[in-house]
Amino acid sequence: MQELLKEIGLNDSITYHYNNSNSFYIEKCIKSYGGHLSKDGALLVETGAKTGRSADDRYIVKSQKTEDNVWWDNNLNPMSSEDFAGLKADVIEYLNTKEELFVTKRSVGADDQHNINALLVTPWPQHALFSTHMFRPSMRVFESEDFTILHAPNFKVKAGLYGAKNPTIVATCFETNTTIIVGTMYAGEIKKSMFSVMNYVLPESKVLPMHSGASKLSSGQSCVFFGLSGTGKTTLSTDEGMLLIGDDEHGLSDEGIFNFEGGCYAKTYKLSYETEPGIWDATNKFGSMIENVTFDKTNGQIDFNDKTLTENGRAAYPLEHIAQLEKSSRGQIPKNIFFLTADAFGVLPAVSKLTNEQAMFYFVLGYTAKLAGTEIGVKEPTATFSPCFGAPFMLRHPSQYAQLLGHYVKKYDINVWLINTGWSGGSYGVGNRFPLKVTRQIIRQVQKTSLDGVSMQKDEIFGLNIPTNIEGVDKDLLVPQNTWDDKEDYFQKAQKLAQDFHEQMKNFDSFYEENLKGAPSFGNNL
Repeated sequence: MQELLKEIGLNDSITYHYNNSNSFYIEKCIKSYGGHLSKDGALLVETGAKTGRSADDRYIVKSQKTEDNVWWDNNLNPMSSEDFAGLKADVIEYLNTKEELFVTKRSVGADDQHNINALLVTPWPQHALFSTHMFRPSMRVFESEDFTILHAPNFKVKAGLYGAKNPTIVATCFETNTTIIVGTMYAGEIKKSMFSVMNYVLPESKVLPMHSGASKLSSGQSCVFFGLSGTGKTTLSTDEGMLLIGDDEHGLSDEGIFNFEGGCYAKTYKLSYETEPGIWDATNKFGSMIENVTFDKTNGQIDFNDKTLTENGRAAYPLEHIAQLEKSSRGQIPKNIFFLTADAFGVLPAVSKLTNEQAMFYFVLGYTAKLAGTEIGVKEPTATFSPCFGAPFMLRHPSQYAQLLGHYVKKYDINVWLINTGWSGGSYGVGNRFPLKVTRQIIRQVQKTSLDGVSMQKDEIFGLNIPTNIEGVDKDLLVPQNTWDDKEDYFQKAQKLAQDFHEQMKNFDSFYEENLKGAPSFGNNL
């Protein structure tokens, strides 16, 4: 390891703490780096001004390798090789001023073939602990295709240097297989930088990277849950009776599903034992790291309902903290894939079965809705789109991931379902959100029977096939207009959303034209 660090340019005189225990990192944080223990033993840390990802500060080195393969329109900033080399040299010089550095060598991907080593070098023990949780034990020696993450959150970027717009930079070079993170203490940048790498690398091997949860039933049946933040991806993939494969990042190959990660990074705002006992227990165990959540310094009592620091409080913990866990982090080819959308307009069905064309369309659409009050200036529900349900981390064009999804859906006859975890009976503020128990019952019945033999009703606006009867679910909840008192208002809002879907997909030119069969039929005629 010392030789590898020397090749990077780091000094022999530094004290390196390499692949240490959780308790070592926790003790270091508490003694010297501002950490605290909760009453149950979780490590509590703060990340300062940055409490979430810096979406506008992502850079990819533009080279012959990446110029035509990266989806540059996806809010990705190009960086020259010269600027990256200058940034790297300055960050290494900065790291060489430290008396001690924390180094972890872990792996991303629970697959013998499709995994990448990740070597993290950081001045902060909490980030070494985070990487120990989020990445997996290394499966092999460090090789040329593996990645180094140089993490210097307190490094000060001088204005005008490296072609950067802001003091925060998350830059990746695929020529040198190096990621540099500066100007942010938020640990999620470490996790998502390697997810982005996997999203770029795996399609070359015909593996579909997925921003999804995944679970396994006692029967061995696997299922996948795609969804943006707030749609229920983590909650539904940890339902009672299901073994968790993972809650956020997976790959799909001809051998089945595999988790990229070794842990979970769960949102904690309003976390309670009553609603999410598994996540509650995992979060509050010794070894877990909780970011940006307030607590009583006299007794270590955490207040998960306080968003003074941020609404994006997070807990990082190893998969072993989950009681209902698939220990292999793998599953067979899924029988069912669920697209989760929290439709705040209340016009999408609770569940609909998608045709192959619809699956392609809604995958690239990646629809959910922002709610009034969740962001400054959002006063009414607003449609938001994140292609492939994870656009910020997709370095290639969405059509490439959609083609891979379509390949596996057709080859293995996978059922794809659109699940509305949002509103019914009216928009947000008028209607009510689907009760979690209803959504869980729908998914359980799909997993149990695939709704074989159940008659379907076609939605006249979106063209979706809606089951007319599901055991344990009120029939009126299944057809959206049946739950609205004001039917005219329903049709106006549904028509407007269908039109928004078309306007969004027109951004993808030929892909949109090729997949019109999967589009809302009414919106296409507006």
